[in-house]
Amino acid sequence: MAELAAQGKVRDLYDVDDDRLLLVATDRISAFDVVLPDAIPNKGRVLTGLSLFWFERTADLVPNHVVTATLAEFPAPFSDDAELAGRATLVRRAGVIPMECVVRGYLSGSGWAQYREGGAVCGIPLPPGLIESARLPEPIFTPTTKATTGHDLPLTPEEARRLVGVGLYERLKEVAVGIYERIAATALDAGVIVADTKFEFGFIEGELALIDEVGTPDSSRFWPADVYEPGRGQPSFDKQYVRDWLDASGWNHEPPPPGLPPDVIARTAATYAEAYGRLTGEPFAAYLGRAGVGIT
Repeated sequence: MAELAAQGKVRDLYDVDDDRLLLVATDRISAFDVVLPDAIPNKGRVLTGLSLFWFERTADLVPNHVVTATLAEFPAPFSDDAELAGRATLVRRAGVIPMECVVRGYLSGSGWAQYREGGAVCGIPLPPGLIESARLPEPIFTPTTKATTGHDLPLTPEEARRLVGVGLYERLKEVAVGIYERIAATALDAGVIVADTKFEFGFIEGELALIDEVGTPDSSRFWPADVYEPGRGQPSFDKQYVRDWLDASGWNHEPPPPGLPPDVIARTAATYAEAYGRLTGEPFAAYLGRAGVGIT
């Protein structure tokens, strides 16, 4: 394997040449901004497979950074590494915009907490009387800072405009909400509510492009539509089960985190795979087979 260019909580990035990078989604899982000691089998392949699914279905709205995700088409030495099958994407380099583009269609998580305190989310006033998990009158654009360490911080529209400029802010808002609406509509047809999601953008040869991941359980809050009930928290296709177990364990969210029991690992892996199956309409095993991954 070539030398790492950068490493995030979940993704490893490798230099390929002046124009391209290899983005590898590992099976690492983080919670409360801490990487846990146990991996979730095939989690990175779920993230990669779903991202490819959504990149393809939003390419008419905005270009993206994908070159190929086919192992045989990777340059050496990457093409010889079977572990990369299904979890790596060859991408174009981008000048990353230093802002996480969050779109919310429902009132949940930190948005619900902000609303209870002041009737607004990221400085955007909302109608009075909304309840937890309520569908918003229309999706709202609530970007955050892009922190290299620690927590991303919410930005008001004014703060976001100062960070990236008025023109780019308006363009990002338009594109991000448009992508969210496309993903949310497609997911709802598959019985999944996209409560909120996060996008990252950059510039490739001067053109705005969608980068990193899109529409995954790590970047989105997915709820099963058949049991959706406003007024409470919702079951979700993401790592909430891990968060709940960690909270019940008494961990104080500071390193080092505890190890995960085998049943928590297995249930989380199954939840990620189910999210892929529901959203794409094909079994996760079919994706693994196309990618050339041996199924055990």
